Amino acid sequence: MSGTLQYVPRALSTADSVVHLEYHPHQLAAVPGSDWTRFVCISDTHVQTFDIPDGDVLLHSGDLTNLGLLKEFEKVMEWIYQLPHKTKILIAGNHDLTLHEDWYQEEYHRWHRTAGKQERAKIVELLTGPRAREAGVVYLQDSSYTFRTKPEGRSWSVYGSPWSPWFHNWAFNYNREDGEALLSNFPATDILLTHGPPARILDRTQSLDFAGCADLRNHLPRLRPRLHVFGHIHESRGAHVHAWGPEGTNTLPEVTVIDDDDDDDEDEDNMDDLDIGFKPDEDCHGNEDVAVDRKDTGKDGDGTQRLHETVFVNASNSPAGKGTWRAGQRVPAGGPGFQPVVVDLRD
Repeated sequence: MSGTLQYVPRALSTADSVVHLEYHPHQLAAVPGSDWTRFVCISDTHVQTFDIPDGDVLLHSGDLTNLGLLKEFEKVMEWIYQLPHKTKILIAGNHDLTLHEDWYQEEYHRWHRTAGKQERAKIVELLTGPRAREAGVVYLQDSSYTFRTKPEGRSWSVYGSPWSPWFHNWAFNYNREDGEALLSNFPATDILLTHGPPARILDRTQSLDFAGCADLRNHLPRLRPRLHVFGHIHESRGAHVHAWGPEGTNTLPEVTVIDDDDDDDEDEDNMDDLDIGFKPDEDCHGNEDVAVDRKDTGKDGDGTQRLHETVFVNASNSPAGKGTWRAGQRVPAGGPGFQPVVVDLRD
């Protein structure tokens, strides 16, 4: 029996961040204050369009398309141009085939034998040309960008990279043994956009494999971004806040939304039992889905520096895994459990 899909509001908050994982589209809480910035995180949209909440910055972690066709980019970029965010930062993913220039020159016949070799210059123009610039679009490919959201506000830095570990020779794949050479070039930055996740952080697949990059995980204690957004593993969509300890206590937890006993074929009709990826730092292995206590991460009255934190977001919008169905209905792209993740950070 069909009906209206229900939303189960879920949010995670600390002293310096608020993460909205699920919310009614017309009842999203306001930014906590004037000294905060709202980031709207999406990924793996695969040409699908849906409602996006307003915010200061839109972050897209790749897989804008299915196969990197010009007509796919034309559709998705028309959608992105019209979004209200003044700054829109995008990276590619393994499905955005034509953006991996050298690889595409050698491999296009595997993917576009019928459609024909795509006009890559036109695709790049959509991402970097006059219309893109006018709409505030910034395309990053192993590159950095700095911006302000307020005239007198702080400057934010972002680094974007499209690479993910090898998977059947898609675009922007690297052999795992080459990860260190790639990751060692990542600079410290406020915001890190990667298509693939770090190992054992929101990277578990339906087949119970951990698909993330171990070298990316190993470099995170050095990078310590305020916000790390990725996608690629649709079924592990979710968020996690990690508070970094003093020097020498930088061990990252394992964060998964897929348990060993998960049955991906089971229709999750019970809304109370539906795990949509809320993982508090204090119980990263459990199924807790209520707000964690706010962590102290600013400065105390005596000026003592509090713990620094990173918000990790798997922002995949294409439903996969047991969250694909809710109350007997198939969840659409960007629907409940796969909405854009809204992250508010204190400036």
